[in-house]
Amino acid sequence: MTALIPSARGVTVAEFDARLLRVPLARAWAGDVTSVGVIATHVVRSDGVEGWGFSWTPQIGAQAVHELLVHDIAPAALGRDADPETLWDPLWRHLHEAGGGGLTTIALAGLDLALWDAEARRRGISAVDLLGRARASVRAYGSGVNLHYSLDELLAQVGRWIDAGFDAVKIKVGKPDLAEDVDRVAAVRELLGPDCDLMIDANQRWDLDRATRSVRALGAFAPAWIEEPLRADDLASHAELARRIDVPIAVGENLHTAFRFDEYLRAGAAQIVQPNIVRVGGITPFRRIAALAAEHGVPLHPHLLPELSGQLALTLTNGEPMVEDVEDAGFGALGALIDPSPVAIADGCLTDLPHLGLGLRFARKDLS
Repeated sequence: MTALIPSARGVTVAEFDARLLRVPLARAWAGDVTSVGVIATHVVRSDGVEGWGFSWTPQIGAQAVHELLVHDIAPAALGRDADPETLWDPLWRHLHEAGGGGLTTIALAGLDLALWDAEARRRGISAVDLLGRARASVRAYGSGVNLHYSLDELLAQVGRWIDAGFDAVKIKVGKPDLAEDVDRVAAVRELLGPDCDLMIDANQRWDLDRATRSVRALGAFAPAWIEEPLRADDLASHAELARRIDVPIAVGENLHTAFRFDEYLRAGAAQIVQPNIVRVGGITPFRRIAALAAEHGVPLHPHLLPELSGQLALTLTNGEPMVEDVEDAGFGALGALIDPSPVAIADGCLTDLPHLGLGLRFARKDLS
């Protein structure tokens, strides 16, 4: 993959800071998940160009990410080349004592995104155009954190997605009783009809035998994929499950490095990959993962954060990516952004709107 930003200009990171925000959710993701953590970042380059980015973690670790950014990443980045593709690997190696992925890569995203934003702003263009626009729009699907919903609440949500023009939706599965999952998926499929895509997401709730039984039972309703059927750490069981079932397995939101994605793809353990751009460390590693997916001929659908994921999806040249729109959870709709949202979603389709850089500058005060 060719570098997009020349690294020989002598432009360095002059200033970097981060601040922690809690953004209240309009629709709780569970009884104890009523807000998400955003660590808003700001970089100033030695040429005076500014950029804005963020790290993100819904419930666990936001303060730890903030501490990594302020106490470990900022001192290591100051004075270094401001090209994100040049800087990412040395900083990843610097943080590796604290872990090769997870909190470290989530934190790295805060700097990486700000540096890409700065370069696009320097050129007076959007990040989409800096990275290389490949398409004018991308398909979006309705999604929700809805396992705790009653069946009536779930069907009402699916009805809202249908009314909004989505032709693909994703729901959660993993009830203690498989029969309840079957009833819920059957009811959603009946409401959707045969022509809409239905995806199911178990959020790592099953072991191998339970996943085998569950997917075989739920396969009767033609799911387009089963997402995270097993613990994301368990590569061997994913590979075995892929041999046992016909439904494609989608993983990626809890894989944190290109190395892990490569392992899953080589093992045949993933038929769809879903990197979360923040969790993998930003745009720089996301591009590497996209190249791996293209090499293996595997579809890539970025996970969550459509205001960021949608922009990156517009630059992908492999297949037909989809972006996930969780109901009532967009940063713009939650009032978390200073500027208008850089993307719009209508009739199941995401397009970008005129903006500079990533167009994601967060509110200057805590929203919680």
